[in-house]
Amino acid sequence: MKKLSVSIFALVMALGSITAQEKKVNTEASSIEWKGYKVTGSHTGTLAIKEGALVFNNDKLSGGEFVVDMTTLTVTDLEGGMKAKLEGHLKSDDFFSVEKNTSSKLVFTIDSAEGKNAYAATGNLTIKGITKPVSFVISVYGSKATASLKIDRTDYDIQYRSGSFIENLGDKAIYDDFDLVVDLEF
Repeated sequence: MKKLSVSIFALVMALGSITAQEKKVNTEASSIEWKGYKVTGSHTGTLAIKEGALVFNNDKLSGGEFVVDMTTLTVTDLEGGMKAKLEGHLKSDDFFSVEKNTSSKLVFTIDSAEGKNAYAATGNLTIKGITKPVSFVISVYGSKATASLKIDRTDYDIQYRSGSFIENLGDKAIYDDFDLVVDLEF
């Protein structure tokens, strides 16, 4: 009995020492860069984080939640009329339906440490009101974190010029995957 009570005491003490701390993301200093690919090249741009936080337990990342303001979607590799035209098209119902879906959301937890500063994460990404699972690696250095995600747009009902749904597109095809590079300061 004494052994059992000592073990329970040790467990209670260990659990009591776990401290969760939420660290809000500095939305002004953080950034999201996107890159989409087509047969004839690619386009790049940015999105802004509306709000977000990372959760740490005993100084180890355990999860996070972010809301992205889709109305801030911009194109960075074009100028003038071509830039405005592509931004308008990406915000249209052919792509992200921004008028109806002004935000996207990522909620994630950490599965395991991938080294001293890197963590394997899984979560749920919601785009256009559709939620799908995602996996990625996030690295934390001091008060900064970075992650790269590869997203299949067709999982979110974005089929415009997708070779997976339309045949014989030739050089008009747009690849299904796009990349997100997220740099956070908290």
